[in-house]
Amino acid sequence: MTRIIAGRAGGQRLKSVPGSATRPTTDRVKESLFARLDAWGMCDGARVLDLFAGSGALGLEAASRGAATVTLVERAGPAARVCRENAATLATSCPDTHITTVQSSVGGYLGRAPFHRWDLVLADPPYPLENDELARTLSLLRGRLGPGGVVVVERSARTEEPAWPAGLRRFEVSDHGETRLWYLEADTEGDADDAAVAE
Repeated sequence: MTRIIAGRAGGQRLKSVPGSATRPTTDRVKESLFARLDAWGMCDGARVLDLFAGSGALGLEAASRGAATVTLVERAGPAARVCRENAATLATSCPDTHITTVQSSVGGYLGRAPFHRWDLVLADPPYPLENDELARTLSLLRGRLGPGGVVVVERSARTEEPAWPAGLRRFEVSDHGETRLWYLEADTEGDADDAAVAE
């Protein structure tokens, strides 16, 4: 069982996805990640997208810390069901957060979803996912981050840094044992292109 670390639902236990196909983020990594995000003011009132959601633990942690909306995207049926069950568990503690679970591949969702801008995108792809495929998937986020928006990608510390797609650049990285967190933001060129489109 995993749990919510802090916030309105702090201490609440969450269901885990049965089997070994899903790799949950450890409490230690979550604590470090969300301490950093809280210091940056990233959660309160945020529009959050949790990609490769698994049990939904990362997105639901953001909900507990005051996110306005959380969208959990998970392709596997059993994991999507666990996302819905965990979201229902948090409903009482986080009544002001709108939580949605979408059963879909990440690329499929981003390719067809109505245009949204997200403040925080959490991506914990399966470790076997190749860096090239990850970069293609993340390229679909171009122009879809709100002002000051951040993308956090969780990978194995043994994995080489991906070639990040145009429109995103790494600004920070942190290691936690076998886990590495990459922090991305919209790059200046991408922002300029988006502004031109908006005009």
